[in-house]
Amino acid sequence: MGVPQFVLASASPARRKLLQNAGIEPIVRQSDFDESQFQLSDPAELVQILAQRKAETVASQFPDALVLGCDSVLSVNGEIHGKPASVSEAIARWQIMRGNVGDLYTGHALIDTKQGKTLVQLQVTRVYFANVSSSEISAYVATGEPLKCAGCFALEGRGGLFVEKLEGCHSNVIGLSLPLLRRMLGELGYDVTDFWQLPES
Repeated sequence: MGVPQFVLASASPARRKLLQNAGIEPIVRQSDFDESQFQLSDPAELVQILAQRKAETVASQFPDALVLGCDSVLSVNGEIHGKPASVSEAIARWQIMRGNVGDLYTGHALIDTKQGKTLVQLQVTRVYFANVSSSEISAYVATGEPLKCAGCFALEGRGGLFVEKLEGCHSNVIGLSLPLLRRMLGELGYDVTDFWQLPES
């Protein structure tokens, strides 16, 4: 079986960087899927449906490819949080998050368009937030970084300063679980190392 193209159905620079650091140079194709269609209270169900829909909207463009769609949300005190809509929302969110614990859910959908197979799986990582001060929150939100991130923080950026510890997969918090991706590729009959030889697209 030949090695298909690897397509990332996401415009997330963090997800692309994770793949590149792991030796995979993806073709990036943003899905433009309207996430507002789904208002679900179960974070596990929500991220898996959204990841699959994102992958499906892109998969039709690639007859011989693996298309990866991902979606992440943070659940704190039973409330689901995606990207904050405004500065004030981000500040209010951090006032709840500081000194608290959240669960970061990421849905992963991998579609093999040649084999006609779809895998949808979930990874959850527990995040322990530092008890940061109000001035630190204001300064962090002012950088603009939390406004671009599900969960209102970027672990790989300044937000990493405000996370005390993680339980579970580290890369999952950045947007995609590399160990889970390796297992999913294996289920479809591929070895992750097959994709290390792909030329840059």
